[in-house]
Amino acid sequence: MSTTKVKIPTPSYAPFYRTGGAAALIAALIFRRNLDAEFMLLRGSGVISVGPAVPPVSTADWFTLLQSNPLLGLTLLNLFDVVNYVLAGLIFLSLFIALKKTHESWMYLAAFLGFLAISNYLASNQAFAMLSLSKQYAAASSDPQRIMLLAAGQAVLAIHSSNTYAGTGVYPSFLLISTSGLILSLVMLRSEVFNKTTARMGILANGFGLGYYLFLLFAPGMVYFPLSISAIFLWIWYIRIAARFFQLSKAE
Repeated sequence: MSTTKVKIPTPSYAPFYRTGGAAALIAALIFRRNLDAEFMLLRGSGVISVGPAVPPVSTADWFTLLQSNPLLGLTLLNLFDVVNYVLAGLIFLSLFIALKKTHESWMYLAAFLGFLAISNYLASNQAFAMLSLSKQYAAASSDPQRIMLLAAGQAVLAIHSSNTYAGTGVYPSFLLISTSGLILSLVMLRSEVFNKTTARMGILANGFGLGYYLFLLFAPGMVYFPLSISAIFLWIWYIRIAARFFQLSKAE
């Protein structure tokens, strides 16, 4: 009596790789993280002359900026980061699939920290809330209305303070996403899926991102430098990840 062996098909991860590659490409070229820091560095160095030289501090200043230049105001309130965090979730999911066999326990930790950061950030970003309040403030016809709206804006900024990352949502989210990215890059360094250069770009990108907190403690006036440097390496990291994901999808 003969038996026939049934071959169990292995799952194809090509759709995940294509999705991760597209997300990395979009994140690198359009919805860049830390775009507000890059703008403030260029503005402070005199490369561009449009917009405030320092981020608004008071609620009234934020309302004025959002009324005069809504796109710039939303950029400084990290609106682009909202989309970037969603894209980062797709990238990290694809990296988890590609790197899980290299070091499974560390990849689970990176995935947990990453998606915790993403969910926390999406719940805390208040860019559109500030834009809505600024419109109501401009249309207010009495001082009591304006005072009430200023108080509401102050409460919103307490949740999301873009100029120091001291908001209850932004500060831990950026810490968690950078830590997750650093873990992914270190696992990537030991993997045969990605080359060493790609891994090193990730280590530098997320390492400089975490360096922000050292500057915040010891040189708060220069906090935009580590973020801007991180953005350069993050751009290279995403481009290389996208290229490799597209190669993997074709190989499958």
